[in-house]
Amino acid sequence: MTQISDILNFNKNFVEKKKYEAYLTSRFPDKKMIIITCMDTRLVELLPKAMNFKNGDVKIIKNAGAIISQPFGSVMRSVMVALYELDADEVVVVGHYECGMASLNADKMINSIKERGVSEEVLSTLENSGIKLTKWLRGFDNVEEGVIQTVELIKRHPLLPPNIPVHGMIIDPATGALELVSDGYVENKATL
Repeated sequence: MTQISDILNFNKNFVEKKKYEAYLTSRFPDKKMIIITCMDTRLVELLPKAMNFKNGDVKIIKNAGAIISQPFGSVMRSVMVALYELDADEVVVVGHYECGMASLNADKMINSIKERGVSEEVLSTLENSGIKLTKWLRGFDNVEEGVIQTVELIKRHPLLPPNIPVHGMIIDPATGALELVSDGYVENKATL
C-alpha cells in the first residue's frame, strides 16, 4: 500500500464519520491576520498552538524560510488576496531558528539536481535565459535578517494598503518561544 492509498483510506473514514465538522469555519480569518512562515515540519502544529490560533483564525502562507524574494511573486499575491479579498488587516512574518534556508548551499543543491537526473543542458539553458541558479537557490545568513528583509519588502510594496501593521517574529522550533524582531504597531505610529 502506498502513502497516497493510506491518505485516501483515512480520508474516506474521516468524511464518512463527519470528523470535518470540528473544523468548519468561513474562508475569512477571524483574527484578520496573515502569517507567513516556513514550511518546516516542526512548525505544522507547533506554530498555531504557540500563537494561540485555531482553525479559521488566520491565513497561513508557508514556503522555504518564510522569505518573500519576489515582490510580484505568488507569495506576495497571496498576501494581497488576503488583504483585499479576505478581510485580513495585519501581517506577521515568522521565521525560526535552525532553519534549513540558513545553511542552504546553492552549489550542493545544483549537484543534487544533477544527481537526480536534470541534465546539464537544462541547467545551461536556464543560466543562458538569465536565471542565476546560485542566486535563486541561496538562503540567508541570519534568520533575523531574513525576517526583517521580508518585513521590509512587504512594507515597501506599492500595493500594500496604508497603515497595515507588518510584524516580524522568530519562533524556537523546539519550545515554541516567540521573539518579536519587528513591531508593526510601533513602526506605524512612527509614520503617522
